[in-house]
Amino acid sequence: TYNPLFIYGGVGLGKTHLMQAIGQYVWSKKKNAKVMYLSSEVFINDFIDAIQHSTLVKFRKRYRQADLLLIDDIQFLGGKERSQEEFFHTFNTLFDGHKQIVLSSDRPASEIANLEHRLVSRFEWGLTAELQPPDVETRTAILRKKARSLHIKLRDEIFDFLATRIRTNVRRLEGALMRVASFASLSGKELTNEVVEHLLKDILNEEARHAITIEQIQRKVAEHFDVRIADMTSKRRPANIAFPRQIAMYLARELTKASLNEIGDAFGGRDHGTVLHACKLVKKRMVEQDNIRQTITFIDSALQR
Repeated sequence: TYNPLFIYGGVGLGKTHLMQAIGQYVWSKKKNAKVMYLSSEVFINDFIDAIQHSTLVKFRKRYRQADLLLIDDIQFLGGKERSQEEFFHTFNTLFDGHKQIVLSSDRPASEIANLEHRLVSRFEWGLTAELQPPDVETRTAILRKKARSLHIKLRDEIFDFLATRIRTNVRRLEGALMRVASFASLSGKELTNEVVEHLLKDILNEEARHAITIEQIQRKVAEHFDVRIADMTSKRRPANIAFPRQIAMYLARELTKASLNEIGDAFGGRDHGTVLHACKLVKKRMVEQDNIRQTITFIDSALQR
């Protein structure tokens, strides 16, 4: 088995659903197994409560005797030094006892801000799995299955419209389906693409805001730093080219749903380690140099317009 299993991905892609399904599956196969599912916020609050009421022994016994520990949104441990220390020892106890640990996050362990290196290292011991937004065929299948389960009947072109226009978030996709179905049921009006577009105006605007491409980022960064677009993908390494390229990689990671490998491919076939190094370097310089932070904030704002 892979221990820990570290799942990461954007909002609304099913991390929590998957975590709970793992817990349910294990419990269904082994009724006497002690399965614990919680968010990192609950772990932190329980730890604080245990300190305040001098019940740390009870707290540790509860968490360290689990057969399966599933913790959602582990990124919120970042910056919580005492909680990280406690989780470090909890992790070690469970791992050494051959108990399964499953963690979820909105980003890779190495990109969680203010997370101790020893925890990053442990989170990467097992299998890291990225949940990516579904492609258009999968989105269509999700909509059709949801519609069947709720006895919703819509024309094929409406399913196609929803699947094509809502790309980043399954939760948002299902919410749009419910809104469209409710409107059709209550109004009795015929649904056209124009009616659906008006009905989902806020959702579609939000989607459009997030639909920033790597090419757009490369163009905007090249324009700002007065370098050629070709320099974004070239092998040239002078500082006046390399650092803008690294900024573009960082923005691609922050503003798009592309994986590290996909970003690397878009920047001249670089590997995911190069992208990760660029992101870390840019973050470091943003902390150390106000002018760099302001420049990146300016480019970010320009891309969001």
